[in-house]
Amino acid sequence: MLVAGCGSDPRQDENEEEADYPVEVTVAEFPARQRLAEEIDLELAFQNSGTETIPDLTVTIYTGDEKADGAFNVRSQQQGLADPNRPVWILENDYPKILEDGASTKDLDSAPTAGAESSSTNTYTFGELPPGETIHTVFRVTPVKGGTYTVHYEVAAGLDGNARATTDDGAPVEGEFVATISTKPPQARVTESGEVVQGK
Repeated sequence: MLVAGCGSDPRQDENEEEADYPVEVTVAEFPARQRLAEEIDLELAFQNSGTETIPDLTVTIYTGDEKADGAFNVRSQQQGLADPNRPVWILENDYPKILEDGASTKDLDSAPTAGAESSSTNTYTFGELPPGETIHTVFRVTPVKGGTYTVHYEVAAGLDGNARATTDDGAPVEGEFVATISTKPPQARVTESGEVVQGK
């Protein structure tokens, strides 16, 4: 159970040192054009470019201008809804995962899950990251709602706000993708050998 705001309890962030940790985004990929029901990988890789171990690399993902309950959900403005959160993508079971050096994303289904989801359902924690080390995360999703959406990501060096991830010039580590999900079925043709080829 999560207990909020008890007066005598220690602060959740009291052991997290206030500090800045340089982080470089080395991979940021998410297809700009997608189709409904087509599995898509969102890839983010981060390198600790500083000299101190990052206490807990944390990634927050949200879709649209307002953070919804869920990384790949948007908040509906329709009045009277019991749950205003509406999925645009469905995150596959046991994702996100870590892509090891030399591995292919095709091999990830058998890999163990990574990135523990925090009490905030759009924030994932990946643990310590030593100096010079890189972590390559993969979020495998399936589009379920057509349209054009902006997916944002924000990086921190800890869960509680004291340990900050920064660029070399001291700015927050963040970015975004704009993706259009088509509702049109893919075009297909049959080759002379009888193979069905999907068009773009």
